[in-house]
Amino acid sequence: MKDSHVADDVMRAAVELFATQGYANTSVQQVVAAAGVTKGAMYHYFESKDDLLFGIYETLLSLQKARLDEIIARGGATDDVVRAVCVDVLETSIDHLPEGTVFFRSMHMLSAPRQQEVTRRRRAYHDEFAELIERGRGEGIYRTDIPIAMLVAHFFSDVHYLSHWYSPEGPEDQTLVAEQLTDLFLTSIRRTDAAA
Repeated sequence: MKDSHVADDVMRAAVELFATQGYANTSVQQVVAAAGVTKGAMYHYFESKDDLLFGIYETLLSLQKARLDEIIARGGATDDVVRAVCVDVLETSIDHLPEGTVFFRSMHMLSAPRQQEVTRRRRAYHDEFAELIERGRGEGIYRTDIPIAMLVAHFFSDVHYLSHWYSPEGPEDQTLVAEQLTDLFLTSIRRTDAAA
């Protein structure tokens, strides 16, 4: 059953090489050599280097979307659901920091159709997140003086910026970082005139 691991081996090698030397500076030959497979084996799972880059992000995006759907399905108070979603997306982004680093550094190198697909998938996630904020507004929890699109962009800019400063070897535990960034975000969007 070694074949079932080929795609994972190729993906791991690509993430490592793209993160250390850049997508543009990495050849398919370097990826297959690092993965210990043939080009034919790689092309069985990935049509091109572009397909491989898309696959790196698609895996993370699918995981985060599935987790978002699970958290929403569990239900609960809106503020608790929003908090759980924020902590989860931050923790999964930290868990997959090399993939995020590669993606945000190289997304502009994807083919136009792939860029459009990524944009569509990210927008679907952001739209669900925005619906939670809208629900909280309807309940009088969250402020209404700032457009929801700006609140969503504010939170996800923190998520996307993680790869620039967070280090697993640093003093900050990933759960603590996720909780602190979430608390900062929630504090910024809660109504200041709501009863304590």
